[in-house]
Amino acid sequence: MVGTRLTEILLQKGCRVSHLGRSKRKGVVLSFVWNVEKQEIDPHGFKDIDTIVHLAGAGVADKRWTPTRKQEILDSRTKSTALLYDELKKGNHSVRTFVSASAIGYYGFGLEDNVLDEESSPGPDYLANVVVQWEHEVDKISTLNMRVVKIRIGIVLASQGGALVEMAKPVRWGVGAPLGSGRQQVSWIHLDDLCEVFVKAIEDNHMNGSYNAVAPNPVTNREMTHSIAKALHRPLWLPPVPPLVLRALVGEMADIVMNGSKVSCKKIQKAGYVFQFEDLSAALKDLLQPNTT
Repeated sequence: MVGTRLTEILLQKGCRVSHLGRSKRKGVVLSFVWNVEKQEIDPHGFKDIDTIVHLAGAGVADKRWTPTRKQEILDSRTKSTALLYDELKKGNHSVRTFVSASAIGYYGFGLEDNVLDEESSPGPDYLANVVVQWEHEVDKISTLNMRVVKIRIGIVLASQGGALVEMAKPVRWGVGAPLGSGRQQVSWIHLDDLCEVFVKAIEDNHMNGSYNAVAPNPVTNREMTHSIAKALHRPLWLPPVPPLVLRALVGEMADIVMNGSKVSCKKIQKAGYVFQFEDLSAALKDLLQPNTT
């Protein structure tokens, strides 16, 4: 989802874009193949490329967290990055900038109101451990005389899929409700803002290291749910969904939605990025009411 929108924006800006994926595709951009499991990659994909944007990784919320799935979530990130490092280390390319996706899961999740920034310590849970190992592999690329930027992504709101679509479904059906206590923080970002943060990371040679990609005004899960209902003109009448019910439905993955984190975007703002969607109401109007003025 992010890669598709980012490609559209880059093409509009006159950039030449190619894709690296598990299968060759027909389209307006060149397509090259890699196989992360076999650690194989088409070296032609790096010809005349100055920047790599690394978005690969198995969806965290796509399937139940079995031990096998948890290993897949980790390996898809660390092994794909290691494969890119091994190919770049050969030196027969013109890549000078490496921009990698990361996640605010780095900080862990809790109900505390502490504001977390890029200097905050990593959390103790499974997802935090995944992100720490992922970023460790990304950091190796900086040893290749490249500028490396890590974009720690918050909860992405988009009309095409992802968190907002899933949160809006029960509200549309008239059975929406806050999750757990409803007090957990949701550090969100509109898809277009996220893609423009990536564009800035590509273009701004002063950017290095980690940046949080979250909007300036996080909300609680309760506020998010009520705002979605208001945007869709649907009532909310059910009580919050109890944690035990959530755990029964999705297992350990319930920790993602029952807990949250309040994450700062001051570093990316200080770098000069101006958000298109600072407030949730404006973001939801754009995504859920696209034909209104």
